[in-house]
Amino acid sequence: MPEANIHEVGGFDVLIVGILVWFLGNYITGRIHFLKANNIPSAVTGGLICSLIVACIYVLTDLQIVFDMRIRDLMLLVFFTTIGLSAKIKLLQAGGKALTILLLVASVFLVIQNVTGVLLVSMIGGHPAYGLFGGSVSFAGGYGTAIAWGNIAEEAGLVSAREIGIAFATFGLIAGGLLGGPIGERLIRKHNLGKERNTAAEDAQATEELLVKPISTGSILATLLMLALCVELGDLVNRLLFSRGVTLPGFLTAMMCGIIITNSADALKIELNTRAIDRFGEISLQIFLSMSLMSMQLWVLAQAVGPILLVLSAQVLVMTVFAVYIVFRVMGRDYDASVIAAGFTGLGLGATPVGIANMNAITSKYVPSPKAFLVIPLVGAFFIDIVNALIIKYFAGLEIMSRTPLPT
Repeated sequence: MPEANIHEVGGFDVLIVGILVWFLGNYITGRIHFLKANNIPSAVTGGLICSLIVACIYVLTDLQIVFDMRIRDLMLLVFFTTIGLSAKIKLLQAGGKALTILLLVASVFLVIQNVTGVLLVSMIGGHPAYGLFGGSVSFAGGYGTAIAWGNIAEEAGLVSAREIGIAFATFGLIAGGLLGGPIGERLIRKHNLGKERNTAAEDAQATEELLVKPISTGSILATLLMLALCVELGDLVNRLLFSRGVTLPGFLTAMMCGIIITNSADALKIELNTRAIDRFGEISLQIFLSMSLMSMQLWVLAQAVGPILLVLSAQVLVMTVFAVYIVFRVMGRDYDASVIAAGFTGLGLGATPVGIANMNAITSKYVPSPKAFLVIPLVGAFFIDIVNALIIKYFAGLEIMSRTPLPT
């Protein structure tokens, strides 16, 4: 389309829109019983509404609004850095068994997700390799994995693999944000696991904690300094590794720097302000999700909406059954297990931040779940990417992938 019909929103304008989108979603979610009762994250509600408005503007006026996503990408780095700063060795040891079990469960799920995608795409006459993009490449892998493998597939002759992967990842992001909360809510209510928060009592307790140990200007600046150091050091590590032919996602190295800093501080008896870290993490997560969803180009996705929705519906069904009957049961059939199931739904269909947003929505209504907030970020942000890469390579090497003629 003509360049004159493209309007780019950048700089602080994107940040302003992203925050306004979150407030819009928070307002609507709080007033629509279905959204509130099923713990739909405010960022998901607001982001979808914004993307619909942008799509309507494009259809009616031929004006394409494009958002500069550099701030969003920075928020992702900040978020995973806060995860790293919260990952103390003593906590990792406490969650070791649960972490191992969830990783094994996730590995099984990745295989099932790929089998589902390959079978469905083959049944509708597509090349089986497209099924991998309708499997763990785009859903569990998210945008980064979809783009990386899409480029490789296109070089091998798989037409539009990158665009198809991005489309699946986008729909998965939506589905993961809409499905995780209801799954967690259903498990909690069915098994009578959760006790809703006493808002008045917790507000009084929070006020008392602030009076006893406030988040001072110094602690905020110290936390901000640590976040900046982790992001910068992570970028330095990435550049050094890249020069040696090793490519890692930026959020992973930033998170690892956070883990090193927080455990070094523990060893030196230096106390970090965990409440300030948690606040930065929550804010960066909400801004990241708002920007991710508000920037979706729904008119592009509509071009292949039929096959995509068919595969997505099957993957949603597989995820629902797996989360309710496998994840929930093997993780202990308790309140923590229900929160983990909601988080697993988000990371398995969309991305780790979506899973954590699902868990935030549930624990803000009920009680905290330290176990869930320990294992889900570690599995989703680190281990699952490694396992997923190995599983994708295995499926890509199957005979059916090379035997089927590539589309022309």
